[in-house]
Amino acid sequence: MSNTRSLPVLEPGVVPCCPPLTERPLSAEEAERTAKMFKALGDPVRLRLFSAVASHEGGEACVCDISDVGVSQPTVSHHLKKLREAGLLTSERRGTWVYYRVEPSVLAAMGQLLSAAA
Repeated sequence: MSNTRSLPVLEPGVVPCCPPLTERPLSAEEAERTAKMFKALGDPVRLRLFSAVASHEGGEACVCDISDVGVSQPTVSHHLKKLREAGLLTSERRGTWVYYRVEPSVLAAMGQLLSAAA
């Protein structure tokens, strides 16, 4: 049974959700979606978890490999849930463990959003 969630921000091969901030003002919908992503990353523990998943070998990490961030396991689970709800991570249950993945398209969209317009 799979608990994989599709990302609301981007699907592979789709143009990023928002233009660079220097290109034009964001619409209300774009601003709402983007604010959720940055708000989720505004917590140091979430940022560390996101970084641990993004930099993990193979592009995905088991929760058992990324839980050493200085907080209890229930708190880690809470923060991972917030990252999933913001569309930054996807997850899949395999047996008793949950594996997390950052989609490359999410990183590309965040990078493009903060880059200067060409």
